[in-house]
Amino acid sequence: MALHALVDLELSVPDPDALVGFWTGLGMERTDATTLGTADRPSQLRLAESTYRHVSELRLACSDESDLVGIRDRLTGLGIDSTIGDGVLRCSDPLADHDVVVEVAPAPPLTVPAARVINRPGELARVNRRSSAAVRPVPAPPRRVGHVVFGCTDVAASVAFYRDGIGFKLSDTVDGGIGTFLRCSTDHHNMLLMPAPVPCMNHYAVEMDDVDAIGLAGMRVVSERPESSVYGIGRHVLGANLFWYLLDPQGGMFELFADMDQITDDEAWAADEYRDDWDPFTIASWEPGPSKPDFFLPADIDQLAEARAAAGR
Repeated sequence: MALHALVDLELSVPDPDALVGFWTGLGMERTDATTLGTADRPSQLRLAESTYRHVSELRLACSDESDLVGIRDRLTGLGIDSTIGDGVLRCSDPLADHDVVVEVAPAPPLTVPAARVINRPGELARVNRRSSAAVRPVPAPPRRVGHVVFGCTDVAASVAFYRDGIGFKLSDTVDGGIGTFLRCSTDHHNMLLMPAPVPCMNHYAVEMDDVDAIGLAGMRVVSERPESSVYGIGRHVLGANLFWYLLDPQGGMFELFADMDQITDDEAWAADEYRDDWDPFTIASWEPGPSKPDFFLPADIDQLAEARAAAGR
């Protein structure tokens, strides 16, 4: 695949410093005054100030210059302008509030976490010592930003932009394409497009090592702001990832996730024995109860719409 990574997101919010403090508290590292990263990837969230909360830039990586030319030509065919210079293509999402940047860059590495020894029925692998999951003093830090979900006023047109123009691949759809899962890496999805009355960010997602890392980090969040939990812990059907959805201090929903389906062979994925063995309206194979309404649409969507209008969007 020409595209191979979601590099980072630029989030614009009224108080960027609030997010800096929040994410460094959960283990992200401050690369500079406005950039947060992880041990492997120094830029994961870039923060900017704005009168309303939104993704302002989506940065992707591709293999070589010919990929940029292909993207430019496809965008031109869709009537969308773009520029190429110094190994970088830039354009604007024609239906949303953010720019898209594609750069020629190697696949960002991820250090494999130490394997945890697990006792299972009939197999005693960890004996005479405690599990690190039970005595870990602080949550394992976030590993990377893995995907973003956008609310769209025209899902089909947004899918055309990202799939037919930018070069994302289709992984799954819900209800004839109302919800469309797209990928630019081996992850089941790096983007989900779903309906909304105005363009908005539904959530951004941060990968963690495992369910214990999700639980420990999520509990740290709710211990300070009990109302911040939106949905979880659970396991999705599409993508199969473990999840916990919470609100950050600027009102943006984020997901802590782990163990997502990986697609390295398009034909094998299409032929997977479980591919069609699911109810398209079942969000999770297990979860603690119904989600809050924020899961589908930001609770402050009216205020976001007013702020967008005031900003001339």
